[in-house]
Amino acid sequence: MKKNKYIVFLFPHLKPFLPRITVAFLFVVLAKLSNVAIPLIMKRIVDNFGSDAAYYTVPIALILAYGVFRLLNSLFTELRGLIYAKVIYTAIRGVLSKIFRHLHEMSLRFHIERQTGRITRDIERGERSVMILADYAIFSIIPSLIECLFAFAILINGYHWSFFAVAFLALACYVVFTMYITEWRTKQRKLMNEYESRASAAATDSLLNFETVKYFGNEEWEVKRYDDKLGIWGKVAVRNEQSISVLNFGQQIFVTLAVVILLWKAASGVADGTLSIGDLVLVSTLMLQLYAPLHFLGIIYREIRQALADTERLVELFEKEPEIKDLSAALPVEIKAGEVRFEDVSFRYNDDRAILKHLTFTVPAGRTVAVVGASGAGKSTIARLLFRFYDVTGGRITVDGMDIRLIPQRNLREAIGIVPQDTVLFNDTLGYNISYGKTDASEDEIKRVTRLAQLSGLLELLPGGYDTVVGERGLKLSGGEKQRVAIARALLKNPKLFIFDEATSSLDSGAEKEIQKALDEISVSNTTLVIAHRLSTIVNADEIIVLEKGEIAERGTHMELLAKPGIYAKMWNLQQADTMAGL
Repeated sequence: MKKNKYIVFLFPHLKPFLPRITVAFLFVVLAKLSNVAIPLIMKRIVDNFGSDAAYYTVPIALILAYGVFRLLNSLFTELRGLIYAKVIYTAIRGVLSKIFRHLHEMSLRFHIERQTGRITRDIERGERSVMILADYAIFSIIPSLIECLFAFAILINGYHWSFFAVAFLALACYVVFTMYITEWRTKQRKLMNEYESRASAAATDSLLNFETVKYFGNEEWEVKRYDDKLGIWGKVAVRNEQSISVLNFGQQIFVTLAVVILLWKAASGVADGTLSIGDLVLVSTLMLQLYAPLHFLGIIYREIRQALADTERLVELFEKEPEIKDLSAALPVEIKAGEVRFEDVSFRYNDDRAILKHLTFTVPAGRTVAVVGASGAGKSTIARLLFRFYDVTGGRITVDGMDIRLIPQRNLREAIGIVPQDTVLFNDTLGYNISYGKTDASEDEIKRVTRLAQLSGLLELLPGGYDTVVGERGLKLSGGEKQRVAIARALLKNPKLFIFDEATSSLDSGAEKEIQKALDEISVSNTTLVIAHRLSTIVNADEIIVLEKGEIAERGTHMELLAKPGIYAKMWNLQQADTMAGL
């Protein structure tokens, strides 16, 4: 992946702060200049001890100057931190919000195929990497190089060329060695990320499905599966950590050799009178200060390379295009009546399997149409297509005469309310989950839909009432209670079009009758599409469509379909027989 992709990814979040970044960078340069001045002052202090006339005045002034420059170094460093902190965390916030928004913009196919734990881990690593790239890349590499250049300038101007040659050769060897080892470590880092993401995905999947794990007594199996993935990750991680020791020791070899050689040359100069004691102190101090940025540059390069590897998954994630997009011709519209038409609609998830074949039917405004059929006939696919989670592969779907591909997705989905067969709730309060249908709903509105959805009895049993936390995916509630919450929030949304996908499948017969009565009242004045398994819930539908293998096999009212010996009549008789057998 080209480096400019990272720049394009990060720059928009840093651009608004360019004046602040410039000031912070200036403080960093001043801090480095202050740091370089310290060895020069130390040389003057040591050399002036040999002068009796200046014994009581010059060293004191130089010592004060030494203290001032040390304080200035610290002051400029901290000022840079004070100014740049806002930039760092605002950039991180912007990147994470951007990724979070992008994930929600992705189409249903992406979310069906994704691994939650893997994506979560990629985002966590990306967060840390953004901080490193936004900090080290700007404020560490260039200032550290400036500090090295000033140190080299002092050696060139004040000493024999061989001093500079030794220092420069050490730096060159240091850089080449660091780059070579770090490139190898970057490959290991990518492997670490891959295996760590796999382990995280396995752990998340197992914990989300803990009931299934316990049903089959497979706790140890899951632990072993997770541990095996961690074992592969651990082997790569150990190699990665061991390479740090090799890298650090190799860097130390080059720096130590340079320091020893330069100290020997400086000491020889003092011995033969060509250099002063102060020169010996300057060279030793300068080399130690040169070692610090050299060592730091090695760390910076390593961290940046690792950060680029960690950010790669984040950038790749952001580069994924949503399967379903608003067309440029899509303009905001108001859906008023909610009439739905399927016109010769065909659909397939994959090329080798057709789900729907040439469906044509209408759900008139204010009327109720039910769709029934065996499992796999394509009933729930109709709802997904109407929400435009997928685009049809043939024909078209219209709402109020408009092709839904020409309606912005937000407008379309705002006009549709759904009670799904499988209700998943947020790990938040009961009140939050109900109000999700209309986030600015009043207390009276929430109480009204609570009564309609037969949730009043549940509220009386909960000590916290609306403030009761329902647990992850709503696991603290029964299936019927979760379905009531789904009904309540769909009612609260008050859409133009209702979709009931097995809306009462998890309810007992008594609760089903009460809620069905409320749903029937809603259907009187709203356009309603009912996807049903229990045929007793759709006897009052204006039209019933029977699907078989993705095609319309029968259609008509309840009485019309019962009057002929077809699929619907057979389904009805079987369900009636089951009902009688259960009494």
